Amino acid sequence: MGLQATLRALADPIRREILNLLKSGRLTAGQICQHFSVTDAAISRHLSVLREADLIRDTREGKYIYYDLNASVLEEILLWIGDLKGENGHD
Repeated sequence: MGLQATLRALADPIRREILNLLKSGRLTAGQICQHFSVTDAAISRHLSVLREADLIRDTREGKYIYYDLNASVLEEILLWIGDLKGENGHD
């Protein structure tokens, strides 16, 4: 996806918190839902937006789907922001 989809995905506080949860390792949707007081359908939609922005990946194992961070996209964003700030030596 593009930078616009990534930034849109990061704009929502629940999605940012989901990313924070996944820093510690992969989780199922059910495990993620336990951390929020919103509906399972709302978490499912947030996971879909994060997946569409390529910020998370999902892996099916049996009847469970595990979600984990896609760190490479996050690294690209950090490099882009660093470049904007002039931190990458490209003044």
